Amino acid sequence: MPARDSCGVVGISLQGKGAAPFLFRGLRALQHRGQESAGIATTSHGVLHQRKGMGLVHEIFTQEILDSLRGTTGIGHVRYPTTGSVDLENAQPIVFKLREDDAGLACNGDLVNYDRVRRRLQGQGIELLGNADTETMAQTIALEFTHTRDLEAGIRRACSELVGGYAVVLLVGNRVIAFRDPSGIRPLVFGTVEGGVAVASESVALELMGGRAVRDVLPGEVLVLERGQLARTSRIPNSGSRAHCMFEWVYFSRPDSILEGLPIYDVRHRIGARLAKESPVESDVVVPVPDSARPQALGFAEGSGIPYAEALIKNRFVERTFILPDQKRRESEVRVKLHPVPGLLKDKRVVLLDDSIVRGTTLREIVHMVRAAGAKKVDVRIGCPPIRAPCYFGIDMKERRDLIAFDRTEEDIASAIGAESVHYLSIEGLVESIGLKAEELCLGCLTGRYPVEVPEERHRFQKTLGEF
Repeated sequence: MPARDSCGVVGISLQGKGAAPFLFRGLRALQHRGQESAGIATTSHGVLHQRKGMGLVHEIFTQEILDSLRGTTGIGHVRYPTTGSVDLENAQPIVFKLREDDAGLACNGDLVNYDRVRRRLQGQGIELLGNADTETMAQTIALEFTHTRDLEAGIRRACSELVGGYAVVLLVGNRVIAFRDPSGIRPLVFGTVEGGVAVASESVALELMGGRAVRDVLPGEVLVLERGQLARTSRIPNSGSRAHCMFEWVYFSRPDSILEGLPIYDVRHRIGARLAKESPVESDVVVPVPDSARPQALGFAEGSGIPYAEALIKNRFVERTFILPDQKRRESEVRVKLHPVPGLLKDKRVVLLDDSIVRGTTLREIVHMVRAAGAKKVDVRIGCPPIRAPCYFGIDMKERRDLIAFDRTEEDIASAIGAESVHYLSIEGLVESIGLKAEELCLGCLTGRYPVEVPEERHRFQKTLGEF
């Protein structure tokens, strides 16, 4: 699956303990969400300490660096580039001024009105140092704060101007303020840890910090974490219309995470079982594309009665290919990342399970690899409906021409990747497997209708001409 993932955020407030070691563990748990850069910011006695760098979390943060990040309150971030170039300047958390105070901000997501917000800020004389939408978000909050003199009110006002999908952690003084976009497109979970409270993009991060998830942050909710407690909450105006990104269940989140009360592993297993009913195939062996499609393949094997085999072995010391910065590197790394087990594939009719197809180039390499290992037939089953439209909320697939399913049939796609057949899960099957209502999910990349207004795109709640 070659689309690049969303970023990951963590925020924590403790009593009497240093925040940096907790943030380090949380970011390690979220490394799958971004491998380009990572950063941590903490505060101690009103002084903000920050360190960020290019690369993986454990490569950047030595024990010496963690010891220098003093304070009981902090935020962290792992990034891949959505809006903004690939360089340290756009790594997060970013540091900016909130009146006299230094503040740090980290975001998972994207703004669909980035250009308009950026022009508005520049028109008011605000200088922007980078070209990431996170900086425009930070400066919008700072601008509103100067008007309201109330930071939480300023955040709520700013979010009425910031259109998109985002989960944000903001550090100022001894407080972490965490908030989620009004539709809840990007995930954020609140929980407890020893000596305090925390938020993170996934529940597993809280658990690996030695804590537990308590609940999902509500769409449009603003949480204030202070002195190791959840001090207060409020809501952004016009929030509450849920539109959770379906890709979190299909691919993004770790299988050991729980999102909106729904275990990711269970959803993926149901996807595979449903796919076996919708698209049966005569085959000798079910093979997952590791690692993300393993639960789907197990569900397919159980639902179809076809034996399951781990016939593609992953080199665990290679980066996830979807997150690499360019397509040529993603393609070449597939051959380093995966290697077939010939004895499990030779002279076999193989049904290959993948979680999704975006561009198709990675899967084409895998199909060729399976054939080269001796498979006499390769059928492909996909645990996500065809992706036919761009995503504007934090996934790197903004051009229709890049999407293999945009103007192709399943037969065309099978020919393009070298398989006997390709069949996708239906939208109905996906919705039922997740267990939420369709109107509670963002399905924009599948249907071309989006939960918020995107310039030149269809809004899912807009009326058709025939309804006027």
